[in-house]
Amino acid sequence: MNAHITGFWNEVSPAVWFGLKLAQVLAFVIVLALLVAALVLADRKIWAAAQMRKGPNVVGAFGLLQTIADALKFFFKEIIIPDGSSKFLFILAPVITLIMAFLAWAVIPVAPGWVISDINIGVLYVLAISSLGVYGIIIGGWASNSKYPFMGALRSAAQMISYEVSIGFIILTVVMLAGSMNLTEIVEAQAGGFWNWHMFRINVMKNPWNILLFPVMFYMGVLFFISALAETNRPPFDLPEAESELVAGYQVEYSSTPFLMYFFGEYVNIMLLCSMMTILFLGGWYAPFDIGVQFLPPVFWFFLKTAFLFFLFAMVKAIVPRYRYDQLMRLGWKVFLPISLASITCVAAWVTFFG
Repeated sequence: MNAHITGFWNEVSPAVWFGLKLAQVLAFVIVLALLVAALVLADRKIWAAAQMRKGPNVVGAFGLLQTIADALKFFFKEIIIPDGSSKFLFILAPVITLIMAFLAWAVIPVAPGWVISDINIGVLYVLAISSLGVYGIIIGGWASNSKYPFMGALRSAAQMISYEVSIGFIILTVVMLAGSMNLTEIVEAQAGGFWNWHMFRINVMKNPWNILLFPVMFYMGVLFFISALAETNRPPFDLPEAESELVAGYQVEYSSTPFLMYFFGEYVNIMLLCSMMTILFLGGWYAPFDIGVQFLPPVFWFFLKTAFLFFLFAMVKAIVPRYRYDQLMRLGWKVFLPISLASITCVAAWVTFFG
């Protein structure tokens, strides 16, 4: 099957190849946009349920069209640009954030063969693109020519850089176990059941020394989840948007479509990190139990795991109080960084002697 597909792509003309690739990218973007709309509604519904209220329930059946109505409202509102701002950079900043959020999805495999670009340095690509996304926030805070957006942008930059360090080291433990930075190969290394997933690694039949690796990798999965909360500015780490201190952080001066771009980019990044955790630690598109035949398509399992992780994101937002900024920085540099470094040492030793 793969040989036929490869032969087909080799035989088409460059113009046809470009058109097909463009259609593939547009379809992926549309599906991603619809999923973001669904997740925004789910976020509001989960938060409402935690507070014992109904949430959106007027626009459409059970409020299903509320997110679309909100998006249309933002599209048709007037774009207000502050007089003292750098107008070009003010508009460019949310565009950068949104584009970088979408670009990172180019290497995310959601099922066997379902990926736009299956490159061998997929992990490195995602880390590089996600690092560039912070420029949109910094430029937006600076271009607003206001102290509150600028303070929020500085907070966000410091927070994202701090937790990207620990996320990079955590991902490195998975790369060492899988022996590859290709995201598809990382998923395939976890085939066979949940006992082979990197977060659990309890298959002592395959390797008796897996029992030594289980507590380390399980803890790495937990640290990745917490770091993802900080990386996406989600509660309890939403210090760049702390209402009581900075009104709305780097988004204070934004309205209409530019604000929608920031908001949309934030949720695309949340989905990205949920998908990355699914790929790195939870077996990607593989079912929890390998019975030899799959009654459900692989993409179902991928999105089921991603949706479950998003549910955990939403529950943390509903029940965990916000950290102070010094607590946030101390957690990243004095707790997560040394633990992830120690874990790299442990996993490297395991791979060398027992892997």
